[in-house]
Amino acid sequence: MLTQKRLNDLTRSIIGAAIEVHRELGPGLLESVYEKCMRYLLIEKGLIIAAQQKVPIIFRGLYLNTDLRLDLLVEDCIILKIKAVDYLLPVHLAQMLTYLKLLQKPKGIIINFNCTNIFKEGQKTMVTDLYTRLPNGY
Repeated sequence: MLTQKRLNDLTRSIIGAAIEVHRELGPGLLESVYEKCMRYLLIEKGLIIAAQQKVPIIFRGLYLNTDLRLDLLVEDCIILKIKAVDYLLPVHLAQMLTYLKLLQKPKGIIINFNCTNIFKEGQKTMVTDLYTRLPNGY
């Protein structure tokens, strides 16, 4: 059963993996490199990962065939967006909120590897009302 505690534990694992990747590789690489490293490390930790999953767009009841894809989906409940930019822009947050809405997921994490410290400045966690409706689990 999915609980807030389960999501929070997964979040710690994901951010911990990002810190490991950042510690080994540092900033300055392409987002695709960080994505592959994150996918490898999360699978190594025993998590189920979907990479480059298509995000369905349904507009007025019509399925639109688009190339909108998310970076990683962890355990079918947390969307992970990988960035390697000078700083996160409002559009990055808006994209995550849209992915969360379209896929009906409770939590999303944006990791920016172009930073000094992942924990302090390189991640942004977002939740939806689906998260708030989950049992606490503590």
